Amino acid sequence: MMLFMLMATDNEGVSEERAQARPAHLARLNELQQQGRLLLAGPNPLPENPDVMSGSLIVAEFDSLDAAEAWASEDPYVEAGVYAEVLIRPFKKVFPQ
Repeated sequence: MMLFMLMATDNEGVSEERAQARPAHLARLNELQQQGRLLLAGPNPLPENPDVMSGSLIVAEFDSLDAAEAWASEDPYVEAGVYAEVLIRPFKKVFPQ
């Protein structure tokens, strides 16, 4: 297993779609957490309006880049059209130790 960073950017004007897909999105993250594979996850609020999100960051363990990409492609936010793009890269946790 290896850590991967999933950095997603929202499409503009998708607050309603995000709110509707959020319970299913959180359920998938809870599964990763229960499996001990989730390091961190959360949304990126806009600096000028913290009630509006511009994307999300997830750092979690996957068997491979392909596995991380497959997991991300099935996210409810992707299916609802919330995410415009998801950047996936290997991640090495250095701090905190």
